[in-house]
Amino acid sequence: QVQLVESGGGLVQAGGSLRLSCAASGRAFSRYAMGWFRQAPGKEREIVAAISRSGGNTYYADSVKGRFTISRDNAKNTVYLQMNSLKPEDTAVYYCAADFALDDFPQEEPYEYDHWGQGTQVTVSS
Repeated sequence: QVQLVESGGGLVQAGGSLRLSCAASGRAFSRYAMGWFRQAPGKEREIVAAISRSGGNTYYADSVKGRFTISRDNAKNTVYLQMNSLKPEDTAVYYCAADFALDDFPQEEPYEYDHWGQGTQVTVSS
């Protein structure tokens, strides 16, 4: 079992940056693929970025490519999402998720994830 706690959300102006962190408790963090998802009001939850167990493989949604970077530190049981050049349409609740993975590939679909954090609000003003 793993528990996830996100932090780092907040209010930022368009063009600004934020770094989200997700701290995981429990054992064997390095055996979990990790993902960041977001959900805006009235919209479905969508993938933002995902990273494999080792950190060697990543996936990004087209809407964030070139602006966001996902990374992980397995020694610290933490995954990060660096968000640059933020836009008002990035406003959402951001969730961290963990998938007990048998391979070293990132997972893109929400149903593949076993554990979820409580979410952190990101608001980008224009």
